[in-house]
Amino acid sequence: MRKELFPSTPAILALKAQDADFTLHTYPYEEKGGTKVSAHKLGVDEHTVIKTLVMEDETGKPLIILMHGDREVSTKSLARAIGVKSVSPCHPAVAERHTGYKVGGTSPFGTRKALPVYMEKTVADLPTVLINAGSRGLLAKMAPGAMVRILNPVLVNVAI
Repeated sequence: MRKELFPSTPAILALKAQDADFTLHTYPYEEKGGTKVSAHKLGVDEHTVIKTLVMEDETGKPLIILMHGDREVSTKSLARAIGVKSVSPCHPAVAERHTGYKVGGTSPFGTRKALPVYMEKTVADLPTVLINAGSRGLLAKMAPGAMVRILNPVLVNVAI
């Protein structure tokens, strides 16, 4: 049996450096398929696939919000929660400059710049999650506690 080779992304290197307990899972990436496609192809509940969304406040200051795959972010609630006037998604090219990852392969681990990380608080209640490992079609499965330990996110209640 041939061992599957995974790319060594900054996210995987960051997870290994933090002694994270994780497994890697690949699926055939589909442009604009999102968490619905990855959950279906991996046979998991979309609620456990965590989206890494790069947003910015009204001054252009970037941030990451981690959200359940089957939920959306209320940008109004997020702005209120973090004490800014407004929050909106970054343009893909801007998100890539901040993180070093292509949209569709964005991981909160090993980003080019250290960005503040916010996480929907109910993500921490799940037994395991799948989150992007820094490449399109590559997810890391881990306990949410490992994400919290490594990223130290601010927990928010902004799902809709």
